[in-house]
Amino acid sequence: MVYSPTALIAPLFLRSARGEVASANERALLRQIWRNPGISRSEVTMRSELTQQSVHRLLDQLSERGIIGLGEPKPGLGKGQPSPMLSLNGAYAHSIGISVNTDIMGICLMDLAGTVLGQGTVSLHGQPVAEALQQAGEVIAGLRNASSLDPARCFGFGFAIAGYFVGGTRYNASLPLHDWSLIELGPLLSEAFRGPVWVHNGGSTGAVAEALFGVGRHIPHFAYLSFNYGFGGGIVSDGDLLVGGNGNAGEWGPIFKNKVPRPALELLIERLRANGITINSITHLQRQFDPNWPAVADWVDEVAPYYNRLVDSIIGVFDPQAIVFGGQVPPALAEMFIARTDPPEPARYGVPRPAVKLIVSEIKGDASALGAAAVPLKAEFF
Repeated sequence: MVYSPTALIAPLFLRSARGEVASANERALLRQIWRNPGISRSEVTMRSELTQQSVHRLLDQLSERGIIGLGEPKPGLGKGQPSPMLSLNGAYAHSIGISVNTDIMGICLMDLAGTVLGQGTVSLHGQPVAEALQQAGEVIAGLRNASSLDPARCFGFGFAIAGYFVGGTRYNASLPLHDWSLIELGPLLSEAFRGPVWVHNGGSTGAVAEALFGVGRHIPHFAYLSFNYGFGGGIVSDGDLLVGGNGNAGEWGPIFKNKVPRPALELLIERLRANGITINSITHLQRQFDPNWPAVADWVDEVAPYYNRLVDSIIGVFDPQAIVFGGQVPPALAEMFIARTDPPEPARYGVPRPAVKLIVSEIKGDASALGAAAVPLKAEFF
């Protein structure tokens, strides 16, 4: 049987016997409230294709279920019936995001309103999968207790792994994560955490985090570069993650075939060690990075031509408004790559192509875990 997290959603979150959390029309309204905190009921109505009566009825039903709150009238909307401000009720549900990188597991606890309630980590050095999951469960229990959360109000889990999708809930991860590779993660994790689990590539959930909490609040079309042990990413089109026909859109690895230099942090660590700089992990590199270390500039120069091939490919195929530098990249290293990006082609007839912004992600902490926490909520509510 094909694994489906939706089949495991607790009945208390379902709106009907048909087993859905929210109808298509309800999701459209909830999406407006998510994207526009403090929006009024009349503003939602103006942005909707539904009639005023339908909007009011659906919002009243969502309020009765406890999913949204109807607040005080919004000032400054002119004459007429006062229109209450709408908000998502964070206490209605929470979700948990888990991100597995080569050296560390990041954990993020988020409520329905998108508020991060807690974060934690589990070291993965030499740990078997079962032991890592047990420790993750202990961290999650501690985070829940700290926020006085009812486990029954856990809507679900998002799980991100640094590897490419191969089918079902199986991913092909890098060598340090070989124990996590090519196994059905969905059933394994659902049993371990006793709830539905949505499984994604780590670069994709990093892109989701950027779409919801970073540049995506202002830029709907962007490519996300995820610098980790390896190198991947994601594509966000009109605010939504683009997964592609085989689930690997934004997996930039195939552009760096035949062992050409690629911007994977594993390779930078190897170069640093060869030059007398001891770096124990990607996390260590991220926290201690110094752009003046020996060999850093030479390594970036060596990778730059192939990195520029990637940038040209993204611009030519996807035509984004921005390219975001994220994952576990130290901001100073991201700036070095931006400085080595080839200038745009000369303007034709004096008219240049629209500019593509190169932006260093400002999301703090584990973006992949943050995005993973948002995935179940976005999948069923928004």
